[in-house]
Amino acid sequence: MLGDSINNSFQRKSTELDLVENQDAEFCRVATIDIGTNSTHLLIAKLEPKLNTFSIELAEKSTTRLGERDPETGELTSLAMNRAFSTLKRFKDLSESYKVESLIIAATSAVREAPNGRTFISEIKKKIGLDVELISGSEEARLIYLGVLSGMQFGNKPHLVLDIGGGSTELILADSSEARALTSTKIGAVRLQREFIKKDPISPQAELFLRSFIRGSMESAIDKVSKRIEVGEEPVLVATSGTAMAIGALISSKENHIQKKLQGYKIPKKNLDSMVSQLIKMTSSERSQLSSLSERRSEIIVPGALILQTIMTMVNVNEIVLSERALREGLVVDWMCRHNFLKDQLSFQGSIRERTVLHQSRRFGVDSKRSQRVSEFALAFYDYTKGVLHNDNGEGRDLLWAAAKLHACGKLINISAYHKHSWYLIRHGELLGYSQAEHLMVASIARYHRKSFPKKRHESWHLLIEESQRSLVSDMALLLRLSCSLDRRPEPLISRLVIEANNKKVNIELIPNELGQNLDLEKWSLNRVILLIKTIKDVDINIL
Repeated sequence: MLGDSINNSFQRKSTELDLVENQDAEFCRVATIDIGTNSTHLLIAKLEPKLNTFSIELAEKSTTRLGERDPETGELTSLAMNRAFSTLKRFKDLSESYKVESLIIAATSAVREAPNGRTFISEIKKKIGLDVELISGSEEARLIYLGVLSGMQFGNKPHLVLDIGGGSTELILADSSEARALTSTKIGAVRLQREFIKKDPISPQAELFLRSFIRGSMESAIDKVSKRIEVGEEPVLVATSGTAMAIGALISSKENHIQKKLQGYKIPKKNLDSMVSQLIKMTSSERSQLSSLSERRSEIIVPGALILQTIMTMVNVNEIVLSERALREGLVVDWMCRHNFLKDQLSFQGSIRERTVLHQSRRFGVDSKRSQRVSEFALAFYDYTKGVLHNDNGEGRDLLWAAAKLHACGKLINISAYHKHSWYLIRHGELLGYSQAEHLMVASIARYHRKSFPKKRHESWHLLIEESQRSLVSDMALLLRLSCSLDRRPEPLISRLVIEANNKKVNIELIPNELGQNLDLEKWSLNRVILLIKTIKDVDINIL
């Protein structure tokens, strides 16, 4: 029989500590960790299912400075990684003490760009037992949007959400129902400080250069969001991140209305301009004496403030609204969406993986009817051969589905060796809702649905660092091979499959649309794949 329809409850990979699925309980807790360029943050959220909301029980930060990479190789340094290991061990212990149901960890710009970033993630798994997602810039932007939206009413107005991190700056155009544009640019407070600021205080020439560099770097992102602002709309600019919060604290103190909470605090541009002029003339030591700035923040506040000021000028707004919620809270919201805790305007995010795959399928001109058949066959093989052809615990099912939907996208480039082109397009395309590791696995499953099996020299195989990832890709690719072998004609003759699997034996029966239809072509094609599978798996596969 064909498998069930697509399972929409796609789950973000997380470290499950003691998952309790009873949503009728009064509350439960989820923890998130954001491994950033400058700091690593922990958030423990208390979820209230009946109210479809959450509150923050604990928020901690440690300045791990992963952005201080080796100047010659660009790699994360041993000192920085050891700081992160120590922090993550402490955060794990804290999470366990709060008895959280799930611990979700995301790594961003610094780890994303470092040549040894993926090795660092593997070491975290070995040393501490934590699974870390390496997320793309676009996915980071989406999660920031979710976090901001969870704490702010957008109403009927579009909002520009700006997050200035240590290594990247995200700019998002969004409304209360969906993000219209997600951008991520490789400029950040730590990056600019490290690469361009050599004197303290900064010289007028360096200031002028930095402003020009920021403007040039942000032009593409500004252009993208500007094209999606409709005539007559005036977006609200919302700023989040450490830079924005520090600037807000400094200005509120100067204006003699000190805020314990900066959520919703509004900064007029003239006040920002005045504060930036003051900070630029000070040394780092002098800035550190300001009550609102830590020693580390005082070192990087000038480039961060210049990014904020320059973007404010470029988008032509006169006021910034601060949001204390961002990526960490976005990870909580995303978890809630995927576990059906949220059923209001955020519920659409629960199907973000499905929607982004279908978008890419249309973009690459994939035959939707044929890819739908292949995906149904693939899920049927997955569901009915567990324990015989694969031992996946559920993670691979939606990765297999995504690969099945996109496996033929390479035909857009060339029919010859299209599986290799499919790998390239999927790998370099945008798959929101997937971590980078999951993204690579989807691309590799599609890559190995035909022709040769994985080889060490293949880039697609080399990029899969974890042995568990390679094992999953191998098994899911075999299931996709079986499925694609049945897709031989423009119009299908197979109505359903009957699959029986046990004791290293699989029986497959093809049921035609109409009694008496000849399925010899499909059986011949399926048998070729079966013979290949028998060379690597001790399984007896028969066509009835």
